[in-house]
Amino acid sequence: MLLWAAGAAPSTLAAPSTLAAPSTVAAALADGAAGDDLEAVKKDLMALKRDLVILEEDLLFPASSQVAVFLSMDVGEFFQLDAVTVKIDGEEVTHHLYTERQVDALLRGGVQRLFLGNVQQGKHRLTAFFTGRGPSERDYRRAATVEFEKTFEPTYIELAIRDSESKYQPEFSAAVGN
Repeated sequence: MLLWAAGAAPSTLAAPSTLAAPSTVAAALADGAAGDDLEAVKKDLMALKRDLVILEEDLLFPASSQVAVFLSMDVGEFFQLDAVTVKIDGEEVTHHLYTERQVDALLRGGVQRLFLGNVQQGKHRLTAFFTGRGPSERDYRRAATVEFEKTFEPTYIELAIRDSESKYQPEFSAAVGN
């Protein structure tokens, strides 16, 4: 905290002993040392922020109850994605509407984390509903279901949409990984 020096004009502040004198700061700025110090502080701040995000995720979603659901696409001709709804044990956990840019990113190999949450250990059923435009520009709604056993380890589920050239239809799948 800075205090006014007794009898000093408002533009003159008494500096605590831990702060550098104004002449030292000016000299450091002139030498460019402050720029290097500022960069070092920025790097330290970014590393601290990364560590805090990881810690927060570990606290909110412990491995013993963590389930993550991801979506990937390898389509183009037979299906255009509009929305995805994910239910675990009949309860909706997430719903996402897609923009054209998001669909384009998925088509170029992107993977989206649809859901990260906690479930109790034991058997569960995940159902994903895909809505969009199918062959011949018709409205298309399909589902993919997977049953999984939640153990003490984190559980990862991949939802995939792929073209089936032989059937001229999109295929929807769900696979569990640990």
